[in-house]
Amino acid sequence: MSSARMRSRAKTRSLFMRCIHSSLSRPEQLTVSQWAAKYRTLDESSALPGKWQNDITPYLVEIMDCFNDPYIHFINFVKSTQVGGTEALINATGWIITKNPSPTMIVYPTDDLAKDTSNDRLKPVYERTPEIAERYFRTRSSEMNLRFRNMKLYLRSGGTPSKLASKPIKYLFFDEIDKMPGAQRGEAAPYKLALQRTGTFVYSREVFTVSTPTYRENYVWRLHERADEQREYHVPCPHCGEMITLKWQNIKFIANDDKKLTNKERAQTAMYYCQACGAEIPDKEKPGMLRRGEWRDVKRTCKGKAESVSYHINALYSFFVKWSDVAFEYLETRDDPEEFQNFVNSWLGEPWEDTKLKADEQLVMKRCAPEAAGVVPEWAELLTAGIDVQSDCVYYDIVAWGESLTSQSILHGQALTLKDTVKFMDAVYKTKSGRELMVDLCLVDSGDQTDMVYEFCSLHEWAIPSKGVASGNSHFRLSHINRPGRGYNGQPLMLVDGAKYKDLIATRLHYENGVGACMVHADCDLEYALQLTNEHKVTEGKGRNRKLVWRTKTVHANNHYLDCRVYASAAADCKGARSIGQTYDEPEQTDTTPKVREDWIY
Repeated sequence: MSSARMRSRAKTRSLFMRCIHSSLSRPEQLTVSQWAAKYRTLDESSALPGKWQNDITPYLVEIMDCFNDPYIHFINFVKSTQVGGTEALINATGWIITKNPSPTMIVYPTDDLAKDTSNDRLKPVYERTPEIAERYFRTRSSEMNLRFRNMKLYLRSGGTPSKLASKPIKYLFFDEIDKMPGAQRGEAAPYKLALQRTGTFVYSREVFTVSTPTYRENYVWRLHERADEQREYHVPCPHCGEMITLKWQNIKFIANDDKKLTNKERAQTAMYYCQACGAEIPDKEKPGMLRRGEWRDVKRTCKGKAESVSYHINALYSFFVKWSDVAFEYLETRDDPEEFQNFVNSWLGEPWEDTKLKADEQLVMKRCAPEAAGVVPEWAELLTAGIDVQSDCVYYDIVAWGESLTSQSILHGQALTLKDTVKFMDAVYKTKSGRELMVDLCLVDSGDQTDMVYEFCSLHEWAIPSKGVASGNSHFRLSHINRPGRGYNGQPLMLVDGAKYKDLIATRLHYENGVGACMVHADCDLEYALQLTNEHKVTEGKGRNRKLVWRTKTVHANNHYLDCRVYASAAADCKGARSIGQTYDEPEQTDTTPKVREDWIY
């Protein structure tokens, strides 16, 4: 037998054996994250070239594996920069191409971005990965249409709605969806148009949206708020073991009162402090925390299996970002609204909401009066207080009031229980000259632990429970508790329009210290100043429904002291603070003594 025939038979036998092996062997079952760990290789342009390691971005594992969950059809990822959102998208497409070939589309904000991503990110990955390269038809592909064995991958732009309205799609991706153009006149929004293409696969489709947020009313944040589950990444504190979420407000660095330090020098002192135990967490602890972390639903309203899930994460979770990097970016951008918006969007991963009443903690610290904590200013005629009740503690603020609604916080703090605040409310406070004042009225927030608050207020004559409401033209109105059979049934309940008092506080923070200003005592801490200004006024709604409302500047911003100041202000209104210092012309007195007729005979 000739050598040529022998080689031909050997090839035939090899092909036959491969076909038998392929048909009889069980298909490799891998999740997206397992596929990435086995097949994905990063090139030299990556910070860590080489095999993909899930340990570097452990928070991406669950997000990627959502594609393998038959119950989840909508995955939303609200993120900062530098956390690997686009890499997760690329890994998902690699798994689809090799494990579940199906018609797929990726939508980008513009054609140029789609073409650049195709040439610079997608094609190099597909050509460098052998398992994908053997299925990739290079010569039959173009920038916007990539062809693979048994499937096509379409790249489209949200700016060309006409290209989003045909052909069935099973896997639909939106990269940087918040930068998509708005809907053109007479046409549907790009998201809805592309979504219509998944109708054929309604029971097996997967829609993945990822973006750094821009404004609250834009795509990615609306999808986040509407999702069945909103998941935050919880990591264990290395000291107390409590599962916490990494929040910007827990980054602390030294003050710069004497202006001797540069922003870089201040940022180098940045340290994360656990919100559960207060311990310092250095940068070196973060990788281990991330690997032991887990996603938890913080919305907790979904019953049964979730169909849509949204993940939210910020730059503090990035393996490549130190605490000092985030602190430096904040210090460099905080004085420029446009630059600071980028910090909020791209570093905190939160929507930006502008306001006409801009105030920050530095403005509050400028309102420090000469009196120390607990000392009543000489001009004060009235003391009121506000208490904000939380599930694990309470906040309180005692405020002095004078002419023209001049106000000054004389004492504020945090207590474990409502009972712990009684000693502050029953105390006698003095001016430097020795004049004594006590708290006339304290409004206690009853939105949390309502029954306990009602019972507490029924035992103390200086306390009235309160609720925040939109009360039309009035700042507050008095109602009564309707709880038949309870000891506090019929007791007063104060309904407070918090927005009006927030307007008052924000406006008067801009007054120079003196008559009419909103001030704080000399020992005021930065946390109080931050919480007092952690909300701003933004525009919401469209058309006739468009209105200005108060919202927290960032999602997890604490505003407890602001609520306390609001309730103290409403209490002052209730006690007539607006009339302090006002004088009125007294009516001319007339003698009302009965006249006795001298000719009357007794």
